[in-house]
Amino acid sequence: MAQEEKSPLLADTDGDDYNYPNPRKRVWHVPPELKGVVTGNGTINTSSSSSSLACDFDFVVCVFVVTFDTRSGNMVEWCQPEEFELDGVEFKAMVSGSHTLLKDFVYFRKDNLYGLACFENMHVESEIERGARMKSVGILSTSYTNLYRHMQFLETQVRHQLETPGKYSNLEVFYQDKKGTLNSTTSIPQQITPNSSSSTPSQEILPEMKITHPAGCFSQFMKFFGEKVFILWKFALLQQRILFFSPPPIGVVCYRVYCACCLGNHDIGGLGHEMKPHFYVNVADIETLESEVSYIACTTEKIFEVKTSLYDIYVDNQMIRPCSPMLRDLMKVSVADKDKFAKLNNQRSALQYNYEDQGIDEEELFTTFFTEQNNRIFQTLLEASCSQDRQLTSEHMKNMGLDPYGDRTFLMELVEHYGIDVMLMVDNPCCPK
Repeated sequence: MAQEEKSPLLADTDGDDYNYPNPRKRVWHVPPELKGVVTGNGTINTSSSSSSLACDFDFVVCVFVVTFDTRSGNMVEWCQPEEFELDGVEFKAMVSGSHTLLKDFVYFRKDNLYGLACFENMHVESEIERGARMKSVGILSTSYTNLYRHMQFLETQVRHQLETPGKYSNLEVFYQDKKGTLNSTTSIPQQITPNSSSSTPSQEILPEMKITHPAGCFSQFMKFFGEKVFILWKFALLQQRILFFSPPPIGVVCYRVYCACCLGNHDIGGLGHEMKPHFYVNVADIETLESEVSYIACTTEKIFEVKTSLYDIYVDNQMIRPCSPMLRDLMKVSVADKDKFAKLNNQRSALQYNYEDQGIDEEELFTTFFTEQNNRIFQTLLEASCSQDRQLTSEHMKNMGLDPYGDRTFLMELVEHYGIDVMLMVDNPCCPK
């Protein structure tokens, strides 16, 4: 494998894999089942009165420590609240193959909750521990959009757990602080102000909680896949089941899941269903994945490769492998795809030149590009479906940023998937471009 294929998305010239600039607002769409808040018993309330509030607050509903025991394997060492159901989290927070790394992080799903855990492996002079102490410290939340805020805190705490095992006071304070953003008797969050004690941990006990964010991950995603990012874009727009495989580290692959979700963003209501980012999955998720119509996830477990009924697209590092003959017809980068890729890079270069001293918001640039591209496609299709002849011509396809010949199969699949009634008036040449 080429060295570039192994390099993390966020690596910098100093070799720091965890270098994040200032935070910015996410553009992910929160799945409908998460637009609620957590009640006192840890369940999700999806009432309309509380759903809008859930996206604006930071609901950490559980904090935990996972350790590797030489006799028992992965196990939950500690958690708050103590009665919280964490079955299976020990294999999500410490992924298969982690023992080969010094540190990593992982995003994952636990039922209707989302988790983030930071892992570290420290050498110790201990025969009982076989020379290595491995732990993960993580949280569960009602939404994945705020998990990144706690990355630095979790990194600090996993090092603390390795150096002083069994000392949980910082984590207890953190949990009590974050638990304070929920009303313990109802499912409605308490009102929080920037100066409230419930939104700012005690600085005497906890280190500064710097907000972190995967800035730059989308530009690295584009660099990693090159023009083939528009193949992934088509599969995301068709709402396929996409599974990314990579050996550890898995954290940077979780960011690929995030980026792939952004490829399908659009503002046209009533079309299709929401894509569900599962982030890291393992064999324990097989039953769940079998019931999913569409999802985007990643794994370190090679066994998934042979379970082709679980996914439509298998992405092994930079190799994109569709399962069906129809999807294989979409594997060729069209002329229009190359034009869009060049246009996107030109926009990025222009912004870098104009805002050289200030830096640019690359996430906003890329997500806006794909959102506007997708909006243009769907608006054109819907307008054509409402016209008298419902015809879609080569000119329509060019206006949508599609190749009349190279993207013909893609467009046919798209209108069928979303049930848009149009007649494609573009000949299918025997030798398409």
